[in-house]
Formats: sequence, C-alpha cells, structure tokens
Amino acid sequence: MRKLVSFQFITLNGYFEDAAASTAWAIQSMEQRDYALNNMEAENILLFGRITYEHMIAWWPTNAAIKQDPEMAAGMNNAEKIVFSNTLKNVSWQNTRVVGGDITEEIRRLKNTPGKNLCLLGSGSILTLFAAHDLVDEFQLMINPVALGNGHSIFKGLAQQLNLQLLSSKVFSNGVVVLTYIPVRK
Repeated sequence: MRKLVSFQFITLNGYFEDAAASTAWAIQSMEQRDYALNNMEAENILLFGRITYEHMIAWWPTNAAIKQDPEMAAGMNNAEKIVFSNTLKNVSWQNTRVVGGDITEEIRRLKNTPGKNLCLLGSGSILTLFAAHDLVDEFQLMINPVALGNGHSIFKGLAQQLNLQLLSSKVFSNGVVVLTYIPVRK
C-alpha cells in the first residue's frame, strides 16, 4: 500500500498563498533545501493541481533552475508527476500525466497498489478534498514566520473537523518550522 503525504508551505496565520496566489513570502534556506532534497530522494510520485503544476513547470525545467540548483532540478524533472485537472489536456514536462474526473477514486486506486508513495505539493483545494475523504496519511506543514493580511487558507472549505496527531517537528535556524502530523482515525 502506498502512502499519501501532503507537503505545504504556510504562514503563521494558515495561508498557503497570498491573495494574488503568490508564495513569494516563503523563506528559503540551504537547510530547508537539503530537507526538501532528502524528501525528494524518497522517490515519491509528485502530485499537483493545474495551478501548482503551472508554477512548477515555469521554473524547474528551465536553464536558470538547472544552473541554480542542479540537484533539486534533476529530482523535480526526473520524478514521476501527476497533474489533477479537468481543463488541462496536454503536458510538456517529462514524466508527467494528467488525471481528470473523480480524483479521489484515482487516489484510492493508487494507494491500494504497490509502488512509490504519493506526495501532494501545494494545491490547496485538492488537499482539502483529499483530507475530507480521509485520503491523506501524513501532513507536513512548513510554517514560515510571517503573517499575511489576506490570502488563501489551507483547508478552506473543509466541512468537518480534522483531528491530527503530531508525529515530529523540526526547527530551522531561520525560524521556519516543519510540523509533521498524521490523522487521528476513528
């Protein structure tokens, strides 16, 4: 059985992006990059919604990204990727396929097959959908020491309470904290 992990950058007040859908507020350091690279080496299948996919493809396959961080760019570019979208029909990023329709059923199907774990990056509405259907096995929240006046909150529209248990925490020297939670299942 595969595991579904969600990895999210968020602000102190729970936004995963600002009101303009930007994550420019996210603090990055080599320490965090190494943490993300170690997670990348776990060879997860990367999952995105269409908007997150468009942000990712605008950077990682570029010569600038490859020059700036060749190791991370190689990991992102070589990873198997799934984009959830009902509007996107074709993708140009290597090792990427599009899945539309009932994506909760697709995740259930994938989780019940052998293979690599699944890692959802960004994609707030998809995270909320998967959490509401009890499909996420682990939530990794990279909390940045910044608060925004407005933005898009993580789990926006969640209809029921989501109870979580802290599995681990990591504090980076720049004040960013990663909290890893698992759902409390009844």
